[in-house]
Amino acid sequence: MTTESSIARGIQAEIVEAHDDAGNRMFGFIVFLLSESVIFLSFFAGYIIYKTTTPDWLPPGVTGLETHDPAINTVVLVSSSFVIYVAERYLHDRKLWGFRLFLLATMAMGSYFLYGQAIEWLGLPFGFTSGVFGGTFYLLTGFHGLHVLSGIVLQLIMLLRSFLPGNYDKGTVGVEATSLFWHFVDVIWIVLYILIYVWQ
Repeated sequence: MTTESSIARGIQAEIVEAHDDAGNRMFGFIVFLLSESVIFLSFFAGYIIYKTTTPDWLPPGVTGLETHDPAINTVVLVSSSFVIYVAERYLHDRKLWGFRLFLLATMAMGSYFLYGQAIEWLGLPFGFTSGVFGGTFYLLTGFHGLHVLSGIVLQLIMLLRSFLPGNYDKGTVGVEATSLFWHFVDVIWIVLYILIYVWQ
């Protein structure tokens, strides 16, 4: 009886330790996202200040940005937040086929967004050195695009980990952090879209 009690206490201690470790890792990731938020907020503030104080804000010959295709890209990217949420739910239900399918769909939607952004960049009549607007436009959209690419890479890692037998039996903090990062990227883009494309 004593041996069984010792084993039970040992197992309970391991569970508590694993739970605390996962909580610490998630807390660290949230702090990381907060630091990223500060960077983006600084960029947003700079954009607003430059836009409201620069007399010739748009480059010569440019009257505004086309909004149709960026709006479609926005819908695709924001919708992918729901898709990755569904993938996360499938994982919690231990249905790896659904997790993989919806994670692949999220990656495809993120890739479509980056493709759409690349096509937009190639068709723009101004460059990075085209005044303050050109510099801030490419800085903001490019920095966000880098985050989208990072999110896709993280999702790919989570997808590959799902093929390791029993990998997610130890916890799903990596998937939860990746999903949180993706939601963060989507929210940031909504703000960017309003600032750059709606407020012209």
